[in-house]
Amino acid sequence: MLFALGGAVAAVGLVSGGSTGAAVAVLSVFMLLAVVNSPLPFPRSVGALEAQRRSAVDGRPVVFWRPGCTYCLRLRLRLGRTARRLYWVDISRDPAGAAAVRAVNDGDETVPTVVVAQKSRTNPDPDWVREQLSPSP
Repeated sequence: MLFALGGAVAAVGLVSGGSTGAAVAVLSVFMLLAVVNSPLPFPRSVGALEAQRRSAVDGRPVVFWRPGCTYCLRLRLRLGRTARRLYWVDISRDPAGAAAVRAVNDGDETVPTVVVAQKSRTNPDPDWVREQLSPSP
């Protein structure tokens, strides 16, 4: 929200100075920053313990992510509608999620990290994530 507000203020200042083109460019950059740093493009997050419990029942992958992570946003966008079938855990709001990520990444909080059936992948290919949703033959 602050990025959008800051961009709007800067754009108004540029427009009042007669620089309409620059105002559009500045506002566009600030809006892009607002989207990248927003949790809105992601499905609703659940806690790590709840996501792991649900995953144990139905076998769906758990995606650990953080707002502002461009790799997380890229994964989310490339998964399209499939993303809604996964369990998303925002590690910036869930200490148990951050601990789970550190446990599989040698102490680092590298995201996105996807865990399914005791396998983990850091910054996985979206095709691999989709394969994990497909029933095994």
